[in-house]
Amino acid sequence: MSPILFVYAKGGPPLEYAIPRIAAHADVHVLALAPLPRTTESVWLPACASITSVQPREGVELVDLICSHARRVGAAAVLTLSEYAVVAVAHASERLGLRGAGERVAGARDKRLMRRIWRDAGVPVPGFTEVHTPEDIATAFEELTPPLLLKAAWSAGSTAHLTVWNEEQAEEAWKTGRSVMEASSAQGYAELHAADEGVSDFLLEEIVIGEASDWFDEAGWGDYASVEGIVAGGRYHPLCITGRMPTIAPFTERASLAPAALPEALQRRIEEVSRAAVDALGLDTCATHTEIKLGADGAMWLIETAARFGGVMTTRQVETVFGLDMIGMLVRELLGRDVDYPRRMLTEGEGAAGSLVVLAVDPEGRPWSELPTWDFEAVDWPALLAPGSRVELVREHSLPPGSRVPVYEEAGGANSMAALCFLTAESGPELLADCGRILAALPHALGAPSADRPTPGSTA
Repeated sequence: MSPILFVYAKGGPPLEYAIPRIAAHADVHVLALAPLPRTTESVWLPACASITSVQPREGVELVDLICSHARRVGAAAVLTLSEYAVVAVAHASERLGLRGAGERVAGARDKRLMRRIWRDAGVPVPGFTEVHTPEDIATAFEELTPPLLLKAAWSAGSTAHLTVWNEEQAEEAWKTGRSVMEASSAQGYAELHAADEGVSDFLLEEIVIGEASDWFDEAGWGDYASVEGIVAGGRYHPLCITGRMPTIAPFTERASLAPAALPEALQRRIEEVSRAAVDALGLDTCATHTEIKLGADGAMWLIETAARFGGVMTTRQVETVFGLDMIGMLVRELLGRDVDYPRRMLTEGEGAAGSLVVLAVDPEGRPWSELPTWDFEAVDWPALLAPGSRVELVREHSLPPGSRVPVYEEAGGANSMAALCFLTAESGPELLADCGRILAALPHALGAPSADRPTPGSTA
């Protein structure tokens, strides 16, 4: 099989799922820019032809490194599944003459550039102002209608997102946001191609009001959805839609669900808006994950498009419900092989699958009164699930057993996650109900902190 260079960085689907699917179509040579997850290496390690771990590098040096290693292994394609390495891999692929996201990849990463492109193309986006100086904050409150959302331009997982009502709050939030991005960068959750900009670049945007009840017949759904897809040689192939449970303030994801319980006519409307958004970005060959806010009376606004697959377990959800191995499809596309895309975006699947994030807040977003230790095995899962439902722990994205569940911090977003669970159910309504019962039962299902149980890092 042809060699492929897989550039690993923080984020993306777990390696125990991803690497076997890459290896089904290519010899996988791993260039690791972050520590590899050893808890699951018995699954992914045998599928690797070689592994090279390196110290993190940035900008042109990182592109040089990727190109050098790709030449060394004779790579016919270069792939990453991490948000933070997308830009560097795209530039390296261009330099090597290989298929990739293309020269306009930054438009699918820098939220400021993304919104400028969409605004100029007539794609619906919230009003926004870029923040470079305190004067930009004053301008934002003159031109936009508060409350406003402060966003880090290069963040992921709702990191460094804060709601502000006035200039003074915005200036404090900007300081907090930069501190959060610096802390995230130290943990490996930061843009690798534009490291300095990744910490300091922000924007303020109007908070558009979603209305899930105008789209979904049943309660419990969030007011936005995502279109998962692939761009192949500049042609966009939307594949399916995934739904969400309501976010936690400000906009941290709690659960991703497939399929989205939307009539086909509404799914087709979402599909067309996503097509306009992706086409405007001018991407070449890459995965896409496009998030769309769903408002009253059919209104929609683009939240963002990423030049990679949806995070954590999105790819597995899609394969479970729709039968599409999106990672395998992208690998084949990057290698120039035939790919069997659906003629139209799929709107129906079989069964249901979801990713549930464990955060220390209740279903209404209130902080837990006590912080238990995390222990997946301590929970009586059958008591919380429908008879045909199943749950498993995603070890790569979960704290070790015995770790104290972190306090949820709004600015930290997904950085406050204690664990990630993957669920399957016989139907969408059952999956939604399963998630609701789990959220209501935690933290009591984990057990309250014990005075004689040492916290991680302490000695008994």
